[in-house]
Amino acid sequence: MKINRKYHYPKTVREAINGQRHYNIDNKEKLPSVTTIISATQSAEKREKLAEWRARVGEEEATRIVDNAGARGTAMHKILEKYILEDGYVDLTTVGKQAHNMAIRVIEQGLCNISEVYGLECTLYYPGLYAGATDMIAMHKGELAICDFKQSNKLKKREWIEDYCIQLAAYTMAQNYMHKTNISKGVIMMCTKDLFYQEFIIQGLEMKKYMHEWLKRVDQYYDERKGKN
Repeated sequence: MKINRKYHYPKTVREAINGQRHYNIDNKEKLPSVTTIISATQSAEKREKLAEWRARVGEEEATRIVDNAGARGTAMHKILEKYILEDGYVDLTTVGKQAHNMAIRVIEQGLCNISEVYGLECTLYYPGLYAGATDMIAMHKGELAICDFKQSNKLKKREWIEDYCIQLAAYTMAQNYMHKTNISKGVIMMCTKDLFYQEFIIQGLEMKKYMHEWLKRVDQYYDERKGKN
């Protein structure tokens, strides 16, 4: 696939402020990450379900599951990035081997629909509000799209990935603001640890819906911060 450096994406430093991830944008402003805002504005119901799950499996086991998932996801992302850049990379650890097999699924069933890549691990930000890094901006089936790679422990129903959809909407808004584009398509390329591939596409009215939801989350985040000050 072709690499096109049409858009410039700033190099930023990630910093933890009060335990929350922020992006230092050119030493001019420090903005909360998209995932920080999403996590901070989760519904009480979602928080309760997470707490119930941790109580059910036990804290030690819950931490092990989360840590393993994070390691697989990080390894899979690196393998996919190296593949796109045609830069040889081998990870012979147990996690690396599993991530390699997962990445192959994404390559065979997801990246096969990508014709041109405009950026990888692209830092995007909306001045004064938020920042984040999307995995890939590329032409997907002839349309410019924001793409994210996800690993999962099991197959997902669409209604379970709302936060991922909101995340894509946030990145789309920032990309459109920064580069005067008009992207309205997001693609989630997901593979389970058992090597089942899923692809979720958000576009059109659904994308607009998640953009509105994202703006509500941003307002909630800053309103709650004001209340604490």
